[in-house]
Amino acid sequence: MIEAVSNTLGIPILSIVTFLPLAGAILLLFVNNDRAARWIALIFTLADFAASIPVVMYFNTHTHNMQFVEHYKWIPSWNISYYMGVDGISVLFVFLSALLGWICVLASWKAIDKKVKEFMISLLVMQTAMIGVFCALDFFLFYIFWEAMLIPMYLIIGIWGGSNRIYAAVKFFLYTLAGSIFMLVAILVLYFKTGTFDIVYHLNHHYPFSLQLWLFLAFFIAFAIKIPMFPFHTWLPDAHVEAPTAGSIILAGVLLKMGTYGMLRFLLPIFPDASAYFSVPVIVLSVVAIIYGGLLALAQKDIKKLIAYSSISHMGFVTLGLFAFNSYGIEGGILQMLNHGITTGALFLCIGVIYERTHTRELAAYGGLAKVVPVYTTFFTIFVLSSLAIPGTNSFIGEFLIIAGAFGYSKLFAALSIVGALIGAVYLLSMYRQVALGKVIHDHIEHAWDVEGREVIAMVALVVFVFWIGLSSTPFLEIMHKSVNHLLAQANMSNFHYLAVK
Repeated sequence: MIEAVSNTLGIPILSIVTFLPLAGAILLLFVNNDRAARWIALIFTLADFAASIPVVMYFNTHTHNMQFVEHYKWIPSWNISYYMGVDGISVLFVFLSALLGWICVLASWKAIDKKVKEFMISLLVMQTAMIGVFCALDFFLFYIFWEAMLIPMYLIIGIWGGSNRIYAAVKFFLYTLAGSIFMLVAILVLYFKTGTFDIVYHLNHHYPFSLQLWLFLAFFIAFAIKIPMFPFHTWLPDAHVEAPTAGSIILAGVLLKMGTYGMLRFLLPIFPDASAYFSVPVIVLSVVAIIYGGLLALAQKDIKKLIAYSSISHMGFVTLGLFAFNSYGIEGGILQMLNHGITTGALFLCIGVIYERTHTRELAAYGGLAKVVPVYTTFFTIFVLSSLAIPGTNSFIGEFLIIAGAFGYSKLFAALSIVGALIGAVYLLSMYRQVALGKVIHDHIEHAWDVEGREVIAMVALVVFVFWIGLSSTPFLEIMHKSVNHLLAQANMSNFHYLAVK
């Protein structure tokens, strides 16, 4: 049984981490200077990151229960509470969201030169909503945060995006809103069935199999769109290509994780029988995403679109691990969610840096960057190697655990996922060769430029985690271990004859 334990820090630390960016956004309403707006956004996001560190440092790895809990009655007549808490599944993503917040501000320092205040407000509101999703333990509160993410991201793409930004923004909004409607219906069914929005209550409550099937499908559609899984993926490349650099970092780093987090938090523990029943179709869709996303990335000539399609492939590995129903797969999936946020966010940061200088994303327009901008190329090389899952980098650990878990589920699906990994090596190495190696063949590359101090700081922060997780992943795995074991214990109540696909 999952329980809420007392707040060991004695202060509402989760509320501070969640709403500190919103406080910065409110302050920005009274600022009319672009430079001041940038600095205020940076100060508040750095403060938020600093506040998130104690949440990880003082997290008790010896229990699966919710920690740093804040629970207050909000709307008693509807049994709605302001209920916040984290466990080993959610705490790392609170930290990841806070880490990427100030990196997004630095990435936008020069790239955003119109409506700077409005952009920073959108970024800060977005961060509050993202962190809130990972902390909310009341379905009503969770849904508010979930929906609150749509508006600032819609504005970030639609106002500060590329030439086709309106189409991409509307497509993103309609897709995710459609998924949210399915989830809202499912939440209301649970509420009218039990009379409570308390997520912890629902995590400990067993529902009839027939009800689980329909509620699983409703939640699954919402989460599959957010990930996005094949065939719900078509909004992602447009959104990534048109979004400014910070928008792409947020999309890749945090927003895609909302879907897989929802599967971990709701599908597997609340609907274990339905999760087992639908595991084969989900695994098939995951393997299709791994291979299909890789093939689409291989065909791209736009570097940003290539990384966008690679996200579909990489997130396919995550869902493969989650529905393998063993500790290797699920822990590998959670770790790979964190890794993907770091590595793919870093690659979009690198693309943004070079786009600011060259104003092109066409692979054919590059060549020989290693000779002209060695510092930039060094960072770019590290992040490409991480995306390749080279031993010693963060992605290797996550991908290895996922494939090990997949072998425990089905040797066939595990073998197919390895094919997808090989395709990933082809498109990433081909991209690297075109961008970094060879001769300098275009005039705009010959003019020497290299990364600035603010860009170095952002990249170094991400490099630290590439090698920290890659060389010493034990602290990260220990954080999630108890929660994953408890999740598997809940799932084992289901009928695992559905999983006989050896």
